[in-house]
Amino acid sequence: MHVTEDIEDKGAPTVDFVDAHCHIISDDLTGYPRAPIGGKQSQWAATRPVTAEGMVSRMDETGIDQAVLVQATTNYGYDNSYVLDSCRRRPERFVAVGTVDPLRPDAAASLKAAVGDGGLAGVRLFTSGSTVPAQGEWFVAPETFPFWEQAGELGLPVCLQMRLGPATKQLVELLERFPGVTVLLDHIGYPDIAASPARAGAEVAELSAHPGLHLKLTHRNLERLHDAGERAIDFLGPVVEAFGAGRIAWGSNLPAAEQSLPDLLALAQGVLHGLPERDRQEIFAGTARRLYPGLVGART
Repeated sequence: MHVTEDIEDKGAPTVDFVDAHCHIISDDLTGYPRAPIGGKQSQWAATRPVTAEGMVSRMDETGIDQAVLVQATTNYGYDNSYVLDSCRRRPERFVAVGTVDPLRPDAAASLKAAVGDGGLAGVRLFTSGSTVPAQGEWFVAPETFPFWEQAGELGLPVCLQMRLGPATKQLVELLERFPGVTVLLDHIGYPDIAASPARAGAEVAELSAHPGLHLKLTHRNLERLHDAGERAIDFLGPVVEAFGAGRIAWGSNLPAAEQSLPDLLALAQGVLHGLPERDRQEIFAGTARRLYPGLVGART
């Protein structure tokens, strides 16, 4: 999908941009060997990897100031070395979100050791995806409670890759048990916008009752909203009203997304162009900078 031309007549953007969800993969297989979760590398990681240097180049081309490097779990598993090393090399451009195993007995201690100066700015739990087709519900097992308690104490955002539906009750249980934890729902939990934007919007909006929950809006949702045309507001309206733009962050999902970074940003701008400028500023940058204060510090 190429949508850049669709927004050329809407005027130049007045917001700045933070990409809250992108992935990098090194071309150094010796220094950063593959160790995909479940033993299966994703197709995008194998066929269209982007290095940290390549990501900077694409960001510069697109006018994106900073980005959150989310661990490529389907390429590196729990080895966060590459995102961490890349952020240490370019702290003015990147912060790192790593993947962890919260079921390990030492998960809480390992999490505490992994954050701080030059460390992780957030963590990600990968419960479902292209190489993990069955939705895992282990993220709220009692064995994970020390991890969640430690994340809350550290004020560390937890990105949760999951699918709404049968596992929604586990998400609600988690949010009620650990109300002080900031949870960022990757791809908004893949709501079924194509079937009914209004119904999907109502289901997501209902989750706004949990103040720690934030939404990550990516091409997985934006493509469906673009296809919905005028009905996109049936989803966006209740979701933005319920959560507020300050709890929604945009991420490109490059290079898991096939489009170029300029096209992915244009897609988001086209879908969101009807929102007030202040809301777009929050979604495109403000929310991410509050979730990841290291981005703010790197700009000063």
